[in-house]
Amino acid sequence: MKITGLSLFKSSRIFSLVLTGALLAFVYMPSSETVAQTRPDLPQLAGLSGQQACSQLNGTVIPARFISLNTNGATVQSAELINDEQHGEFCQVLGSIHSVTYNAPDINFQVNLPANWNGKSLQFGGGGLNGTLVTGLGHYNRQRPDEETPLARGYVTLGSDSGHQSAGGFNADFFLFEEALRNFGHEQIKKTHDVAMLLIESRYGRDPDFNYFIGGSQGGHETFDAVQRYPDDYHGAVAAYPAHNLIMLHLSANNYARALHANEGASWINPEKTRAFVSQVYAACDSLDGIEDGIISNISACRDSNSSLKLYSDANPIRCAGGRDTANDCLSDAQIQALNAMDTPFELSFSIYADDEGNSIFPRWSPFEGSTFFDGGFPNLGGSGPGDALQFQPGNATPQYAIAQNLSLDTMNDFDPAAYAGRISELASIMSANSTNLDAFHERGGKLIFYHGLADDFIPYTSSIQYWERLQNRYGSDTLEEFVRFYTIPGMGHITGPFNARLSTLDALEAWVELGQAPGELEAVDINQDSAGRTRPVCHYPQWPRYNGSGNPDSADNFTCVE
Repeated sequence: MKITGLSLFKSSRIFSLVLTGALLAFVYMPSSETVAQTRPDLPQLAGLSGQQACSQLNGTVIPARFISLNTNGATVQSAELINDEQHGEFCQVLGSIHSVTYNAPDINFQVNLPANWNGKSLQFGGGGLNGTLVTGLGHYNRQRPDEETPLARGYVTLGSDSGHQSAGGFNADFFLFEEALRNFGHEQIKKTHDVAMLLIESRYGRDPDFNYFIGGSQGGHETFDAVQRYPDDYHGAVAAYPAHNLIMLHLSANNYARALHANEGASWINPEKTRAFVSQVYAACDSLDGIEDGIISNISACRDSNSSLKLYSDANPIRCAGGRDTANDCLSDAQIQALNAMDTPFELSFSIYADDEGNSIFPRWSPFEGSTFFDGGFPNLGGSGPGDALQFQPGNATPQYAIAQNLSLDTMNDFDPAAYAGRISELASIMSANSTNLDAFHERGGKLIFYHGLADDFIPYTSSIQYWERLQNRYGSDTLEEFVRFYTIPGMGHITGPFNARLSTLDALEAWVELGQAPGELEAVDINQDSAGRTRPVCHYPQWPRYNGSGNPDSADNFTCVE
């Protein structure tokens, strides 16, 4: 295992940490109620000017006993008063939550304390495998660009790098550090929250009235962690296209990538062929929602209409003559086989979850109903071969680094999940947020909104539907309606998509939590350059927006949510 320059930093403070730990062993550990009442280690800054308060936060040390999970405490590395046009005046606090294991990385965090505090906090989730600092300075996931940022609205905003530092993407070195893996899995959420609450109490003299969490993709996974594992900390949350069933998602990604590697690479579908296939899908399905607008909304009818695209016969309009790879405007039988593999649920031969946490079946991807395979502007099936396909990245990284911890493992040919059943089950308990037990969140009055784009190439929308259906089975529709809403958005991809949606989910959450106004249909605006400004209703699943047949097709007013 590679030891970086991080070890040198750790060794320079290890003696003081050991000494501190020894002293703390003799200190009374107060209850959370006592902690809230006595914070002698923190400056009391309520009533001070922004400049005075911010400067006094600089260098603040937070002892480990004030953080619920195991750490070596936290340190504020800098606190700078900023006043800019976008956010107004706020104190930007940067710091680190120190690891317990000597060679594991710290959690770097940022907390922004506005002068015009509205009495609320908003924790931002990350993305990918994290590793870069979530600053909390911009818009939240999929927020309308014409709206003020949460910080400008007076929210304390916060985020972290989840406990490791990398250039982002799917750099998985940190999986080799068990503490870093656990922090990424879910512990950084609680640790960052606890530190932020202490800083808020120090600056304003009281706790927030409402704490919210919003994230998308991996951040959506973190949103689910927040409400499942730490329900007492949050009043409401929004999860966009969540990677909540993370271990099964990455194992399914491995299966997806192997389908493209199959037949000695002959199953790989190059960008030209991908475009030809996607054009066939849209030709069959675009008009099924009442209008040809580049958006597929009627998914169930679409699957029926283009079922011929799955065939290994001349009845398939995209099949090359004889099933051979003869041109870039058709697919060979090996390539059709790869698409059919993506369209098939992935199932393990062993159980990895307890009863309320799901099963060992991950739902199908959606190649036949609107995936563009160019979400974000690059070919997600690979630009030059199966080795640079999007799903190869997590499908290779997690088996190598987290599961087998064998960096020479050939995950396309020699990886058998059953050989690592125990480790996979252990990782699922740490890294997945798939439990339907939201009892504590419901009982404390918490509200959850989650949504998924129907053109998502990165995380299949079927994963969110599977979770929603499991919630329905547990709670029943009437009880579930009290505290959870689930929406699907046609045309929305993971990054862009034919309908690059932006919507006001924080407003909907605030109204529900603070005013008791449950959200109905929402409205999204498209920010794609060629179709900017068009709007669509965002329907409760399983409804979808159908054009009424007249009126401006760029206005949500002329669409109706139907089943």
